[in-house]
Amino acid sequence: MFKNDAFRALDRPESLRLLAKAPVGRVVYTRQALPAVLPINFSLDSDSSVLLRTSPDSDLVRAIDGVVVAFEADEFDAATRSGWSVVVTGQATVVTDPAEHERLSQAGPTSWMPLREAVFVRIESEMVTGRELNGARGNP
Repeated sequence: MFKNDAFRALDRPESLRLLAKAPVGRVVYTRQALPAVLPINFSLDSDSSVLLRTSPDSDLVRAIDGVVVAFEADEFDAATRSGWSVVVTGQATVVTDPAEHERLSQAGPTSWMPLREAVFVRIESEMVTGRELNGARGNP
């Protein structure tokens, strides 16, 4: 097996620490039986679930409520060929509890899009994987 010191897998705590620093990630889900990816800003909750704030009538909410999705965020520097990527996989659900909705309205993510009304979507961090690349050398 070829050993590559420039690549390493990240454990769950380190992956979540890096994920918390990222301003934007990508929701990976199924739309009309096809793969779909949507960039969106987010935050992590105290239980390490990914929180999204969006419009209640968005296509995203209809597509992901109650299903398993993936959420990915990363940071890369092409000049140094270094960076990291973290993927969270878990069930997405719309937050319906009024007290939880109020808490997230105060402490949860803000939307970069103007919203008259907002819903919060929680993606459980059932599986968290991460990897880091440190200055890989090779052919350009």
